[in-house]
Amino acid sequence: MITFVIRRFLQGLVVLFVVSFIAFFIFQYLGDPVLTLAGRYASQEQQAMVRKTLGLDHPFFIQYLKFVGNALRGNFGMSYVSRVPVLELIIERLPASIELALMAELLAVVVGITLGVYVAANPRNFLSKFFMTGSLFGVSLPTFLVGIILIFIFSINFKLLPSSGRGEVVQIIGSWRTSFLTLDGLKHIILPAFTLGMFQMALIFRMTRNTMLEALGAEYIRTAKAKGLRRVKVLVKHALRNALIPVITMIGLQFGQLIGFAIVTESIFQWPGAGNLLLTSMYESDFPVVASYIIMVAIVVLLINIVVDISYALLNPRIRYK
Repeated sequence: MITFVIRRFLQGLVVLFVVSFIAFFIFQYLGDPVLTLAGRYASQEQQAMVRKTLGLDHPFFIQYLKFVGNALRGNFGMSYVSRVPVLELIIERLPASIELALMAELLAVVVGITLGVYVAANPRNFLSKFFMTGSLFGVSLPTFLVGIILIFIFSINFKLLPSSGRGEVVQIIGSWRTSFLTLDGLKHIILPAFTLGMFQMALIFRMTRNTMLEALGAEYIRTAKAKGLRRVKVLVKHALRNALIPVITMIGLQFGQLIGFAIVTESIFQWPGAGNLLLTSMYESDFPVVASYIIMVAIVVLLINIVVDISYALLNPRIRYK
């Protein structure tokens, strides 16, 4: 197992270098930060001065090697726009994004797996057919439309939940401020979390149902039933444990996406997370922020994948890594 984890970390380092190079290469041609900072009507001399100050007058590979060298030391450079260290900007916004992703993931996993097991165990039930039909809407509806509908129903019509902002937060560790410890914060996170997690909830539900149906038709399940084991024990201990392996893969991959690409949800609900920072930075051609954010998301996805691979062996003792 240790050898496997080390090998995956080494593979991940290669992936990170490739991701950083692609990000650096693409954003060289998606906008010129000099025009944003110096102004549209700046003279050639003023633009050249700004370009030299930012280090953009060097060749592409020199800029890239400097960026990688600084990143390896934990220095992701300065924001072109705010002139604040990039790491500071991202860390300040990251707690809001992580908490939103955690709440969305929790809703998606708990509701998706529970409904998936129920529908697989009761395939001809009226509620099962209703849930299957509802999952089609969850997969088909775009995120921005779900958010707008929820705001219209719960914020405008019934005035039950707030439509924007993070609400009251409490500082717990360093600069980490959480909304989980206040009632106002919890009320603010419900709608964006449901919006962000609904697509994944529908996917988890449908995949859990399919893998559970396959597991329930296996020989070892018939043997367990023949021994007279209780239905709940057969479903949870025997069927669900094996059915969860492909589901966990999807949960792990989707969680990284929830953290990294919640731009639409954060924009709709004015959530002060890193997704909003990324959107603003792309608009302003603030490349250090964009590239650093992409690299950090890649690191999160890499670590999650390693945890997912390790969890396979815990769920199924027959799986061993050499």
